[in-house]
Amino acid sequence: MRGRTNRGALLADRATFEEDALQFAPQLYTAAMRMTRNPSDAEDVVQETYLRAYRAYDTFTAGTNLKAWLYRILTNTYINRYRQAQRRPSEVELGELQDLYLYRRLGEGSGASVSAEDEVLELLVDTDIRTALEELPEHFRLPVLLADVEGFHYKEIAEIMDIPIGTVMSRLHRGRKALQQKLWKVAEERGMVDPNAGSR
Repeated sequence: MRGRTNRGALLADRATFEEDALQFAPQLYTAAMRMTRNPSDAEDVVQETYLRAYRAYDTFTAGTNLKAWLYRILTNTYINRYRQAQRRPSEVELGELQDLYLYRRLGEGSGASVSAEDEVLELLVDTDIRTALEELPEHFRLPVLLADVEGFHYKEIAEIMDIPIGTVMSRLHRGRKALQQKLWKVAEERGMVDPNAGSR
């Protein structure tokens, strides 16, 4: 009788999966595109993510952050499938306004007024930001994407990536700094700034 009750609960959990989890499919696909840089690979990652999530849905704790739980599965799926193979396709659509939002977040939290660097970087276009982001090493790129594009907090990123919160903060700081330096270099190459201005 107990086995039948557990089986019934499992079927009930899985019955609500579609209603609860599939609403995040567009966001997961966009995130997978940012990670894989390839539409076909992104589809594969999302499909595998949902398959894993469906199978493990009975382990999800109701009332907790379902989106973060799905992103953790997505991130682990990506890492397992692509980090080891080190596949780095060259094209990706990162989204429209989110790229500019990401850039504008770079200087937030410092308490400083708008710097000369910020003013120059505002002149750069989405393509420059997208390219600079794609060129970040993966261990910096993923925290930056999760924080500045997807909007997750440090604790959530730590859970998604299964790393300590201090590591998240360190990688995010270094990733943002590296991104800013890449964009500054683009501005220098285009003659938008004095090459010596950023070295002070």
